Amino acid sequence: MLHTNNPIIKHKAGLLNLAEELGNVSRACKVMGVSRDTFYRYQELVDEGGIDALIEKN
Repeated sequence: MLHTNNPIIKHKAGLLNLAEELGNVSRACKVMGVSRDTFYRYQELVDEGGIDALIEKN
């Protein structure tokens, strides 16, 4: 489970946590209103750079 106090990435971490909790990526994405592609993009960022990688860079 991912934890953060950063409001910018709380929603993104919430999606990843929900998918883990439900054991179902499709269902988590539907509940959170995002695409599965977005989920896997977030997951890849976390796998490569940790939770802080979810912060969008301009």
